[in-house]
Amino acid sequence: MKLRSLWVAAGLLLTGPVTAAEGDQARFDALLDQATQRYHLPGIAMGVIDDGKVVYRGARGELVAGGGAAVNDDTLFKIASNTKAMTAAVLARLVQAGKLRWEDPVTRHLPQFRMQDPWVTRNMQVRDLLIHNSGLGLGAGDLMLWPEPNNFDRNDIVAGLAYLKPTGSFRSDYAYDNLLYVVAGEVAAAAAGKPYAQLVREEIFQPLGMQRCQVGAWSAAAVGNIAQPHQRDGDRNIAAERDPAQVSDFPSMAAGGVRCSLNDMLRWMQVLLDPAQAPGWLDATQRQALWTAHMPMPISQRLRDWDNTHFHAYGYGWRLSDMDGQWKVAHTGTLSGMYSSLALLPDMKTGVVMLINGEGEEARTALMQAMLKHYTAPAQQHDVLHYAGLMEQAAAQRRSAGHVRPSLPTARPATVAEFGDRAGIWRDPWFGEVTLCPRDGKLQFVSAKSPRMSGQVMRADERWYVAWQGLGEDADAWLEFAGDAQRPLLHLRAIDPDIDFSYDYPDLEFQRHGDCR
Repeated sequence: MKLRSLWVAAGLLLTGPVTAAEGDQARFDALLDQATQRYHLPGIAMGVIDDGKVVYRGARGELVAGGGAAVNDDTLFKIASNTKAMTAAVLARLVQAGKLRWEDPVTRHLPQFRMQDPWVTRNMQVRDLLIHNSGLGLGAGDLMLWPEPNNFDRNDIVAGLAYLKPTGSFRSDYAYDNLLYVVAGEVAAAAAGKPYAQLVREEIFQPLGMQRCQVGAWSAAAVGNIAQPHQRDGDRNIAAERDPAQVSDFPSMAAGGVRCSLNDMLRWMQVLLDPAQAPGWLDATQRQALWTAHMPMPISQRLRDWDNTHFHAYGYGWRLSDMDGQWKVAHTGTLSGMYSSLALLPDMKTGVVMLINGEGEEARTALMQAMLKHYTAPAQQHDVLHYAGLMEQAAAQRRSAGHVRPSLPTARPATVAEFGDRAGIWRDPWFGEVTLCPRDGKLQFVSAKSPRMSGQVMRADERWYVAWQGLGEDADAWLEFAGDAQRPLLHLRAIDPDIDFSYDYPDLEFQRHGDCR
């Protein structure tokens, strides 16, 4: 029996002989505590599979900070973009059943589908919807999905693709997108003759026994035990965007709308790692298709330095790479106030998943890295604080290189008089109508289809910008006017150079359509 005599992390000291299993449990507990404390997380759940068996479950924090209800193994979290692997699995099941082929043109199932380039429209296949090779820019059209809630529907999203200008050639470069996963969900629905949400329940949740997972419309009041997203306000976590009693089936469901518990995600991982866990659910051909490197991805310096990575690619709903010589299959999920991370080491039948209901981007990175190194490089293990420190150093370097929100001149609310004929009704072909008009005594930018994209127009020296209400200053945008008297144009440009890519301002081009009513 393997013995360990000493291990220190997060202030936890283990002394005396303990079994390997006991040592692992203590280490995982300590790493989880480190991440929770270092990043002031409101709640987190983490699970580990080793050699096909669940060897660890851990939960910390609350469903709502200060609310008293504790996170546990059955708490529902938004898994965000980890939904993409489930959308890909639904399609794989339909391919297996002969209801579609990966090589089918998208228009075979969705005749109304259009990209800006007619050649791309004709040649885009079902497989292309999943691997971020469309030629669109990073996060193109995401403003039809977020911030939620909004009034765009799936038909709007499919129609809007025709107006999004490519930034590269079809199938030449990797650029992460969400809209085409919405299209993928609609392709699945058309091929099967059932709504996407029903397909996910019938093809994944029910056959695999993922009993708490939710998709589509469902009753939060009836389901209960649901983690709510949080935002940081100084030293506090503030619950934001709490669920209504009835959760709606929103358009981006296939790209990032599923919710699951830790126990559900562990079951999902077990089946992916070991076909014997669900005989016949997915055959070897389709399993291989999901985890084949279909689209090369760049290898960042951090991947080289931390993982000794030599290849990096996108499969169907999964990121594929090597980590310390081990094959790694992984994905993350990010929504406002909710973060997830799932990583598998298939040759070891090992995996780690974590679900967070707060601002946890760095927390999931540091914790996942420390957890995976336990298996891929046991002689070179570091704790959460080590990786947190490396990320702090990298952030300081970015700041010194100018990657920081610039200090603006003293700003003040814009007046209607000085704004002049810039005020009025403006329209973008995919985002729809916005108004730059007086409202409640203020000059405001208001979107017709995305109500949360509303804010006050401000003036900083000779420039104008919109300060959004409730989105945080990191999302604020310059208002830049162009064109001529016959065709006046309005563009939005991010103030913060590190803005989240889902604030897809570069793809917007508004044309003036009339005066304020």
